[in-house]
Amino acid sequence: MTSLCFYFKVHQPFQLRQYHAKDVDVLHCYEDAEADRETINRLADTCYLPANNIIYSLIDRHKGKFKISYSISGTALELFQMYRPDVIGSFKKLVETGGVEILAETYYHSLSSLYSANEFKRQIERHSQLVQKLFNVRPTVFRNTEMIYDNNLAGYISALGYSGILCEGIERILEGKNCNQVYSAPSTENFGLLLRNANLSDDIAFRFADINWNEYPLTAEKFAEWIHTHPSDAQVINLFMDYETFGVHKKIETGIFDFLRALPDAILTNPDFIFATPGSVLQSCPPKDIYDIPQAISWDNKADRNIAYNNNVMQNNALKKIYSLEKMVTSSGSVEAMETWGKLQAADYFYYMRDEHIKGSEYKYVNPFSSAQEVYQYYANIVIDFEISLIKKQIARNKKKSLLQAVGNY
Repeated sequence: MTSLCFYFKVHQPFQLRQYHAKDVDVLHCYEDAEADRETINRLADTCYLPANNIIYSLIDRHKGKFKISYSISGTALELFQMYRPDVIGSFKKLVETGGVEILAETYYHSLSSLYSANEFKRQIERHSQLVQKLFNVRPTVFRNTEMIYDNNLAGYISALGYSGILCEGIERILEGKNCNQVYSAPSTENFGLLLRNANLSDDIAFRFADINWNEYPLTAEKFAEWIHTHPSDAQVINLFMDYETFGVHKKIETGIFDFLRALPDAILTNPDFIFATPGSVLQSCPPKDIYDIPQAISWDNKADRNIAYNNNVMQNNALKKIYSLEKMVTSSGSVEAMETWGKLQAADYFYYMRDEHIKGSEYKYVNPFSSAQEVYQYYANIVIDFEISLIKKQIARNKKKSLLQAVGNY
């Protein structure tokens, strides 16, 4: 029996405002609330609600035979609470069916796993707490931001009590091995790795509406045939993608929602294939081999480094600067400062700073700013203002402390 594991990423960052040098030490608001509202309303109406309605009808119709999983970032959940609580209600309705698993992740969809162990742990714990509060479930499987992964991360996440992690199945690393099975990490016991089947996932997420693709148009029946050709020793076929594939990256006119409606029926025509969630797969399927990843990989590239996030000078300067503020932020004791610092860690901002000349990436999404240089400058101005405010607060606290000591010694 082969499991089909569907996973969708649901994430939105807070939108940065156009923050100019003249705003530094004057304007301390970094978010574009109107852009937040517009973005969430658009996504709710074009993707989240219609897709959730289809998923609910599929779960109901198939009476437990159709299952699916999501990871929903803390910032997305906050934005839903602020602007579209009906989206929260829709996801709650799905979770209550028992056919949906919610995964753990970083609260702010950050790169903290690469830069700060303490902040990484804080975000994981905060995210799980919010998921518990909203959906009354405790995540047992972890998905790191953009599926960034290496051997050390496996050991760390295992030590936190999670049963497994999602990561990218990269052909040059697999060297002919099958990505459609559960793997383990070196020196990490009782912990499973679920590898994304990149080809099949990207057939839906990126090639579905490409009229130049030799398999266009992609129907549910055709896709099911590809699934059914896998041999019986395939443990699990992992299809991982952005939820915005449905209705945003692929518009309703492409037939993407019709494809989603028809796919479970087409898959289940073969009794040797079932739908399963990551947690249930890891419980029932022991690892068959080791997936050795000494250096970080992600699902955004197939190269040796996470090119889309931390490869050029702008990205590295911005990342080093924001994480250099950790000690100042934590020592401030300010909940507001911690929240601001967390939001500024969203991986999206560094993605927007990516080298625009990079070609051939299926993963390139639209930069809401006119250029990588523009978002870098706005971001740098924001961080400068944030640092100045932290310094001023530290000076004020030191003055108050000195005054209290003087009074005490009087």
